[in-house]
Amino acid sequence: MAIDMAGPAFTASAGAPPQPELLVSAALHLMSHYSANASQAGPCLKLASVIERHLKALASHGDLNPVLRATCQQLSEQWAAVVDQALPRPSRPTLFKRFVDGAR
Repeated sequence: MAIDMAGPAFTASAGAPPQPELLVSAALHLMSHYSANASQAGPCLKLASVIERHLKALASHGDLNPVLRATCQQLSEQWAAVVDQALPRPSRPTLFKRFVDGAR
């Protein structure tokens, strides 16, 4: 599904603060794609990261209702945990490997 980024909702002048309605709309759109794609191809780390950043931006937006800002902050933290869990972990060398490497 292609997203039209040329529409007036996506074109903002440089330096203009992001509109909270646009951020909410984008976050909801991204979350629905994450949900739909997770059932087909598995979770997408990039998409989860973008969702987390949108929610973080909403949580710090001064024009947003305090309850909605708090909700976005909590959701941002939850999505950050999703991203953190999906990141590949470096493998730890086994004791034998460390012993052999240390002997060289």
